[in-house]
Amino acid sequence: MIYHHLFEQLSRQERVTVAVIGAGQYATAVVSQSPFTPRLDVLAVADINLGNAVNAYKSAGFTDDEYVYVATRSEAQAALSAGTRIVTDQCDIIADLDGIDVVCEGTGIPEASARYARDAIANGKHVAMVTKDTDVTVGPELKALAREKGVVYTPVDGDQHGLLIQLVEWAKQIGLTVISAGKATDGEFVYDVENSTVSILTEKKIHAPAVETVTVSEEDRKWLRKVPEGESLTYLRERARILDGLPKPGAYDLCEMTIAANYLGFAPQVDELLHMPLRITEIPVAYALQENGGVFERESTIDLATCFRTEDEAGLGGGVWIVVRADNAYSNHIMTTKGQIANADGTATVIYRPYHLCGVETSTSLLLAGLLGMDTGTDDYRPHFDLVKVAARDIAAGEVFGNDHSPQLTARIVPATSIASGGPAAAHLLTGNVATRDIAAGTVITYDLVSRPAASVLWQLREDQDTRFGVSQNLDTELLQSRA
Repeated sequence: MIYHHLFEQLSRQERVTVAVIGAGQYATAVVSQSPFTPRLDVLAVADINLGNAVNAYKSAGFTDDEYVYVATRSEAQAALSAGTRIVTDQCDIIADLDGIDVVCEGTGIPEASARYARDAIANGKHVAMVTKDTDVTVGPELKALAREKGVVYTPVDGDQHGLLIQLVEWAKQIGLTVISAGKATDGEFVYDVENSTVSILTEKKIHAPAVETVTVSEEDRKWLRKVPEGESLTYLRERARILDGLPKPGAYDLCEMTIAANYLGFAPQVDELLHMPLRITEIPVAYALQENGGVFERESTIDLATCFRTEDEAGLGGGVWIVVRADNAYSNHIMTTKGQIANADGTATVIYRPYHLCGVETSTSLLLAGLLGMDTGTDDYRPHFDLVKVAARDIAAGEVFGNDHSPQLTARIVPATSIASGGPAAAHLLTGNVATRDIAAGTVITYDLVSRPAASVLWQLREDQDTRFGVSQNLDTELLQSRA
């Protein structure tokens, strides 16, 4: 890494001051790591639950006399001017505080997040977006607004989509062709060979009808051996059948892949993603092009993998991966003979990062924004795709739509369309809003099925984004319904 050279030679200022909005698990790690991060000061933490804001500072080792509660902008400004950190449950006061360079937005609430980000940008502050619900819905518009204002809007190191974007850009920078790219789901499928079971290893709650463990029949054990060259599609189908009872990827997984696709210009092969359970050594075999024995029809495909392994095998740790090749024969020889894991004919090699450190490593995005005026995404962030939702069960009129962790809805990635009655609704325009009528299980949620909230910043930004990027209502909704 050359960050120290960049910061020493090119920095516009000596230090970066940060305000965190939303002190959940992710943002608390940003705060707790900040005392150990050169050039970085978190001067304000805001959360509608004041206890969360206080606990974030306590986790960083700050004592009660090193921060003060404020309820108004004037109180906040006075405290900051006096050199005192602040905590508050009045999140709206953060956007126009003097002395704050970067707002790190991590509420996880798309409507509030959109307002805080818009206002911070309008007041000349950089925005580091942790709330992926907002980024996937209006991120391109917020990035465009930031560019017009001369500030940075950035994804964050530590989140999988942010790390994947950088891994792909690195590969392209050294001249590699990226065949496919994706992230590992947080849960791993652990194969107990002796007892012939596969169990999911995860911290997330398992919702029925999914189960934690499935038993594998003797005749099915052969499908859990290493995927042979040329049999990827068969093994994909058989493993999907055998492991069907285990939890599937969540909407939050597809959300991150949609953001990455929009930053990179990559595309999914199917709207629900193929999502194959794979050993690390199987990724370059299965996630290569079909002409080379893999499952993908074209290059620049985005997807998910759940790490499939035994207890004593290495895992992917919720990391990210790319499958690449070098288009020069000698370079490809180096790629496939110097320790990288390749398929049999050397047409695909996997490069992976078996971890993501969440808020612990987000400081690089914050520092690059504040010191150099740079983001850690790509320049061309466009709404190529939308995340949309499908009713997983019957939904009653007046019922509130849940977020990406709710078992009420499943998700798909489809070409982006504008807000229009009858069109598939962008997933997070649903969150917290109510169904206008009864909805049968299997129905794609369209704009006429959700009640638009009054004076919504999120919806307005989305309409502005549709106009800016020329997004039209061009999706075949009948096809969507037929696949539901």
